[in-house]
Amino acid sequence: MLVFFSYTCNLLKPRSPSPLPFTSIMLMSQSTSIPKKQDRVRDHGFDNYMEVEKKTRKVLKFQSLILSQPSQTLPISRFDSLARRLGLGFKENEAAAYLLKFPHVFEIYEHPVLRILFCRLTQKALLQIEQEKQALHAQLPDVVTRLRKLVMMSNTGRLRLEHVRIARKEFGLPDDFEYSVILKYPEFFRLFDARDTRNKYIEIVERDPELAICAIEKVREREYREKGLDAEDVRFSFLVNFPPGFKIGKYYRIAVWKWQRVPYWSPYENVSGYDLRSLEALKRMEKRAVATIHELLSLTVEKKISLERIAHFRMAMNLPKKLKDFLLQHQGIFYVSTRGNYGKLHTVFLREAYRKGELTEPNDLYLARRKLGELVLLSSRKAMVDKELVSYRRDTEVDDIVCVRPDYMETDLKDFGVEYEIEHDEEGNDSLDSDFVSDDIDETQYLDEKEDTV
Repeated sequence: MLVFFSYTCNLLKPRSPSPLPFTSIMLMSQSTSIPKKQDRVRDHGFDNYMEVEKKTRKVLKFQSLILSQPSQTLPISRFDSLARRLGLGFKENEAAAYLLKFPHVFEIYEHPVLRILFCRLTQKALLQIEQEKQALHAQLPDVVTRLRKLVMMSNTGRLRLEHVRIARKEFGLPDDFEYSVILKYPEFFRLFDARDTRNKYIEIVERDPELAICAIEKVREREYREKGLDAEDVRFSFLVNFPPGFKIGKYYRIAVWKWQRVPYWSPYENVSGYDLRSLEALKRMEKRAVATIHELLSLTVEKKISLERIAHFRMAMNLPKKLKDFLLQHQGIFYVSTRGNYGKLHTVFLREAYRKGELTEPNDLYLARRKLGELVLLSSRKAMVDKELVSYRRDTEVDDIVCVRPDYMETDLKDFGVEYEIEHDEEGNDSLDSDFVSDDIDETQYLDEKEDTV
């Protein structure tokens, strides 16, 4: 009886909390989910890609200015005012000096009549533009499928036309896709105006179950067949490849392993009829958001898109509000680069699609766009541009102006996959390149350029 009384007294006696059980509980709670806030680890392969993209973006703006002219030429003195109007960040006389850094893209010469410096595109740059147009036209059948899958991912089966127009380059859509794609295929798309907002929307006519297959599902099937992994581990998993220097602890590894086995609803599945208030539903919706962004990147040409353009589809595709913090939780699947616009632009890459800064499965349109980056990276020393830039001579027999091009213009352009010839007139004299129009323009007639603000 005395022993029983002492035992019950020990049970009722308050005990001092021991730090060991509390610590073990905290450690176990860390292994249940991936931490919400993580520091971003840089991957120099993607950052270097965006450094080239920053130069290419400015070059494309200058190209659009030159091509907007009837003669496809523009005086050097106008580039400073136009660059300030477009907000390119150039000071006085810096825009003209910027063109000299890319002699394989821009050709600067002295006009024989006005005696001022003009700029036009080189033959290599024109061939790159033509190659990109051909690649864009050749993949139009894939564009229809790509746009159908994009609209099917929305909750209501419709997307704003303006949001798709802003991201048309990323998805490989032509500039006139409203007419060449949407209105051309009425059996797939329907274009209508909203009564309340008066915005145009693209609506899918009918959901095709055969198109409701995500790119990650094909990757899982390949991994299962090639590596013979466990079907239960591969069923809901994503390819995870952390950047160099990313610290992976024991409990973080356990959290990732558990997260990989969490089931989720497909991005093409309508979840409006489900009860999303439970904890299990929230976990599924979180992983569904990862699958949605993964599929969105898979539909792009270069497997990358800016974070700001993903935000345009946030409401239509049930994406979280804080997209940047959400993507930093999954640095093994996505990479967010802040290079390319002085930290103001965030570009999201699909890590599994790249290796050493290049696409593992490149397409023709991607290769055509990379040609411009190659021209931009070519050294100006190899161009052999002298102080006089381009010299002119007037032939005694023919009253035509013959442009003596630098040596780099006579090099073989087989790398661009385009053959070109120099036409000869009936008298046996070489004429000017057919890609260039005459330089005889009026001294007072300069047209204002308009840039697509998107």
